[in-house]
Amino acid sequence: MADRVFIEVTVNGRVRSVDVPAHHTLLEVLREEMGLTGTKECCLVGECGACTVLVDGMSVDACLMLAVEADGSTITTVEGLATDAGLSPLQQAFLETGAAQCGFCIPGQLVSAQALLATVPHPTRAQVEEGLAGNLCRCAGYEQIIEAVLAAAETDTRGRTASSGMSHTPVIADRAATPDAEVAPQ
Repeated sequence: MADRVFIEVTVNGRVRSVDVPAHHTLLEVLREEMGLTGTKECCLVGECGACTVLVDGMSVDACLMLAVEADGSTITTVEGLATDAGLSPLQQAFLETGAAQCGFCIPGQLVSAQALLATVPHPTRAQVEEGLAGNLCRCAGYEQIIEAVLAAAETDTRGRTASSGMSHTPVIADRAATPDAEVAPQ
């Protein structure tokens, strides 16, 4: 195999052509070659979820995927969740619920939550827990993170809650509900 490989990917809506070392992970290329440092480097063995990105709509631990495997793919990083109009409803919900404590795990949590909501627009609490199961939070802010995802699920595209137009704490669903294993595959 060659020492370097030319790849073309669409990252956050922008086509990027880059000559990458053949052995570099997608995480390394996103951070070092493309300057997208929102995707965090942490465990490097797929245990923590801090490096979660979407590759063709599927959540992936970027530390476990070689960049050359992403050739021709569409990739969304945490930087791609916001729009020119501002933060996405999901990002706004994380702010409003105080879900970001130290903030290190938040990019991966946000991307995993985005994958979940794309698959299950109105998840139960159990589905949120399952969808975020591959993301660890050392600050133990899980309750606020789950609340944020549930709040975002209640938010329409204009950034208002579907029921009242005002922000509110979501109703907690039945914790005993059986989660769907295909909600947000890691």
